[in-house]
This record gives sequence, structure tokens and C-alpha cells, in this order.
Amino acid sequence: MNTINNKSIKFLTEYLNNPSPTGYESNGQKIWMKYLKQYVDKFITDIYGTAVAVINPNEKFKVVIEAHSDEISWFVNYITDDGLIYVIRNGGSDHQIAPSKIVNIHTKKGIIDGVFGWPAIHTRKFGKEEPPKLDNIFIDVGAKSKSEVEKMGVHVGCVITYPDNFKILNKDKFICRALDNRIGGFVIAEVARLVFEKKNKLPFGLYVTNSVQEEVGLRGAEMITENIKPDIAIVTDVCHDTTTPMINKKEQGLTKIGEGPVISYAPAIQNNLREKIINTALKNKIPFQRLASSRYTGTDTDAFAYSNGGVASALISLPLRYMHTTVEMVQKSDIENLIELIYSTLLEINPKENLSYFK
Repeated sequence: MNTINNKSIKFLTEYLNNPSPTGYESNGQKIWMKYLKQYVDKFITDIYGTAVAVINPNEKFKVVIEAHSDEISWFVNYITDDGLIYVIRNGGSDHQIAPSKIVNIHTKKGIIDGVFGWPAIHTRKFGKEEPPKLDNIFIDVGAKSKSEVEKMGVHVGCVITYPDNFKILNKDKFICRALDNRIGGFVIAEVARLVFEKKNKLPFGLYVTNSVQEEVGLRGAEMITENIKPDIAIVTDVCHDTTTPMINKKEQGLTKIGEGPVISYAPAIQNNLREKIINTALKNKIPFQRLASSRYTGTDTDAFAYSNGGVASALISLPLRYMHTTVEMVQKSDIENLIELIYSTLLEINPKENLSYFK
């Protein structure tokens, strides 16, 4: 199933290139909702910005397909008298990739450009070099004083993002910052499009959910699941391609881009729902991989599974290279197979079927 068309790529490009840092996701959500409005019956939004596109809103049985919309970023934390800016994380931002990166500081006066500075190699002592750390990385906006920085509109609490935009490498590798997990938002939007275009009459309400604030503790999912009160939740996120250098497969498992979406095993995963997804993949000859988590998945799956007295939940991930960097990478065929797997699983869901262990 070749699901990604030119219109899809145009949407994906706009969606990825737009900054949506944790707590400031609204502009990205508007782009996502604009794309989906022709395919769904209504939207639900909450006070913090989670967006839900609903198909068949009058059906009592509710199925969620979910991704998260936020990207990691930085906050301005301290401005020195010399006009340099120190930061703290907003989500799991990687301090080691920061030096020499261009940044956008978001202010009420607009975006202010800056750079993460770093001492030249000539000035560092071989064998005694300081590694990048949260307390020594800093941003230079070309100002000579704190007052000059403040006149630009920069103050403590301003959010900072990277401007790196969407590119395609070697025809089928998609790279960008924030593929974690706006690529998931793209996937669930494409599933909704397929349901509409193929005129599927689903026997349940489908809640296509793009949650906020996953990067700071699954907070958006925690809130919206109490609003929707779903019967089933199928979550999609990203997981690591563990075939690149310096990753221990004995600790992280073996998953690889190009080998298909990844179906997870974890306490939060409802076994019967997971097996339905696996059987759907086998039936439709969709390639897939398996991944075991220990105590928790670390994704919005955990928030949905343990809400509302327990929701049958499953996680299907997209293998990704270089997570939480500005060059995150996924493969086009994996995206298409993930879209097909979620879409095909929806066609297998019967509200009258008992997924409980105690049948």
C-alpha cells in the first residue's frame, strides 16, 4: 500500500518545519487540524492544546489512535551581564549536540536568532577538554550586554528551538528535528484520510488524538484520556534503530529502520490487543519487528493504559535513528507500513469482541 502522496508530503513538510515545543504546540496543531478537517466529523480540543479529530462521534464504543505533537526545546534560564544566555531543558534536549547549533529564540517581538557558542579547538587543552554540559553551553545573540538582550525581547522563560528543516536523503530517508513524534501525528492523520477515502463504515467512534506535553511526562495524554474515556487505545511513537554505532543491542534490543514498524511488549500493553495487531500484520503481510520494554514503555501508552480504570492499549513504534537530535531519521517504507498496519487493525476491531483475559 503506497499511501504517501504529494499532498501528504506537502502537509508533512509544513507540519515538521513549524516549531511546536512542549507547552507551545498550538500552531502545529492548527496545521494538523487544517489538513484533517476534510476527513473527519468534528474536533475536540482541551485547555492545554491536545487536538482530537473524531469520526463517528455518536458511537458509544471509542477507539483512540494517538501520537504526540510536541518537540524538545530549551528555556532561557539566565542572562549574563555580558549578554550571554544560559539555558535549561524543556523536555529531553541533548546538551552534547548543542555547540555550534543555530537556534531560534521565540519572543513577543518575533524570533531572535542565536548560536550555541563553543571555544575554538585552538584554545582547548588536548586530553583535558571540557565536554559540553548543561552548565557550560551558552547562547550568543550578538549582544554585548544584558540590557541589549532584553531590548530584543529576550527574557527568562523564552522558549528556544532549532530551525533545522525537513529533508529527504537518498530518496527514502526522511530527516528532520522533531520526527519524535510529529511523524506519528502524520501517520494517524494519514490513517484518518484512508478511512475517509475508502469510505469505511467503522462500527465505533474513532478518536484521532494528537497529544501535547509527552516530552515532559505524558501529561497531554493523561488529560485527554479522561475526557475521551476510550475503550481501546493504539499509540504510535518512535523507538531506536539500534544498528548504528555505540548502541548496545543487549540492552536496547535489535530494531532497524527499513524492517517495518515495531510492536511492543510491556506490562502496559494489553496482550489480546497486541495479538490482534500481530495477526493483522501477518494476515496482510505487513513486515514488523518486536520490542520488549521492562516496567514501562515511556510513551503515552502508559498514560492511556492506566486511566479510567484500565484501557486496552497497545504501542506500535517507528524505528528512528539519532533520537533527540536535529537529524532524526526514518524510512519511508516504515511509515507506509505503519499507516497500513494501524488502518488494517481498525478494520479488524469489533466492539462486541471481548478483549479481556477472562472470556
